[in-house]
Amino acid sequence: MSSARTLTSTVSKRHPAARTSAPVPSNTFAPSVPPASMVDRALGGLASVLTRYSITALRISLGLVFLGFGVLKFFPGMSPAAELAERTIGTLTFGLVGPTAALLLTAIMETVIGLTLVTGLFLRTGLVILAAALVGIMSPVVLFYGELFPAGGPTLTGQYVLKDIVLACAGAVIGAAALGARLRLPQE
Repeated sequence: MSSARTLTSTVSKRHPAARTSAPVPSNTFAPSVPPASMVDRALGGLASVLTRYSITALRISLGLVFLGFGVLKFFPGMSPAAELAERTIGTLTFGLVGPTAALLLTAIMETVIGLTLVTGLFLRTGLVILAAALVGIMSPVVLFYGELFPAGGPTLTGQYVLKDIVLACAGAVIGAAALGARLRLPQE
């Protein structure tokens, strides 16, 4: 018996909390968190990457689209939208701007927009030019509705103009980010 008493006193001297700690009740408020599955961890990692890089990727890809469209307009006959751009600007300016000048103006604007979006330099200036350009880009829907959307549905040119809605929305997201909006994960 004396050896048991010695063992107990030695344990209590080394670990005094061992004798006084009470068991943790099962009805505590601390939620038990199950271990994250491999899918949950992968989705969390993907969400983190998307939060960090998606707006930059959107900005650069939109810039490449505008840069490509703009550069094509510098070469006669290369842009499928050249005739539409000439007619639209001619109509919007009541014929004051001729077809060649209209196409050159469009080419310069789209190229500048593309360069600012790709590089991120003078981004706010590029976004202001983009906002102004979107008025001209979307105006064929109003000006030439009958040609773009005959009774059977949109023509190929009508579809070309409709895709610009996506470009306008992408520009809005990039503009919001340039003005300080941020994507965040819920736990941030």
